[in-house]
Amino acid sequence: MIDLKNRARRLRRQETDAERELWSRLRSRRVGGAKFRRQHTIGRYVVDFCCPERRLVVEVDGGQHLVKEEYDLQRTAFLLRQGYRMLRFWDNDVLLNAGVVMEEIARAVEDPHPNPLPRRERAKNLCEPKVR
Repeated sequence: MIDLKNRARRLRRQETDAERELWSRLRSRRVGGAKFRRQHTIGRYVVDFCCPERRLVVEVDGGQHLVKEEYDLQRTAFLLRQGYRMLRFWDNDVLLNAGVVMEEIARAVEDPHPNPLPRRERAKNLCEPKVR
């Protein structure tokens, strides 16, 4: 778990231009009052941006994701099982069409989760042992 936290810290220090741009727009509850975290750990994964209260993950993908397709599929499946919704954007979309990206994120923040976990299930998922 400590290695994962250190990895998240390192990723925060080494953010891409697209991540920096998106973070400047998401931070300080600027989108629908939702609190986002950057490089947030969920289970054994680190996600780019997460709003735990709305169960929303936002990923900014660069070219490396074209060769990590299987890993991304497994990761997405895990996050969906944990009750998160996923939004994915390419780096170029964030840098060139930030307004459109922000509109889509704002819609997701304002819309309720289509399949929220019952309160009991949510608590169980949060208490699951961490996979190392």
